[in-house]
Amino acid sequence: MRKFLVVLDDSKECLNAMRFAAMRAAKSGGGVEVLSIIPPEEFNHWIGVADLMRAEAKERIEVHFEVFAKWMRDKQGIDPSLVIREGEVVPEILEQISDDPEIGVLVLGASTDKKGPGPIVTQLSKNAGSLPIPITVVPGDLSKERLEAIT
Repeated sequence: MRKFLVVLDDSKECLNAMRFAAMRAAKSGGGVEVLSIIPPEEFNHWIGVADLMRAEAKERIEVHFEVFAKWMRDKQGIDPSLVIREGEVVPEILEQISDDPEIGVLVLGASTDKKGPGPIVTQLSKNAGSLPIPITVVPGDLSKERLEAIT
């Protein structure tokens, strides 16, 4: 089964990327894999504190994921999976793509900020020609109705 990989973070544009991935998966018989990455700078503390912070970060991610997962199950009939990795964002995305041969499309949300589409979109689009799968960049300000129309 082809899976859509979508990155879960605290960005506003993440919502449209999640919606798009779920709608495309539902209409194409695919699946959704949600990837959340904990950056290493969150754990530059003593070992005991770092372990506690890691556990809290994972708990926050799981709660955040469950909101999207419930919507995907209830509205799209998709049961997404969650993968949590630790490290630098772009290398971890590439590792996940490499580790899971069922991933067929990376779905990213683009920021509406005047500074650009966001760091992940910017970094990955520079190397888009050598990536092993296509990237779909979803504009952050698309309406739910427009997303439904184009998926």
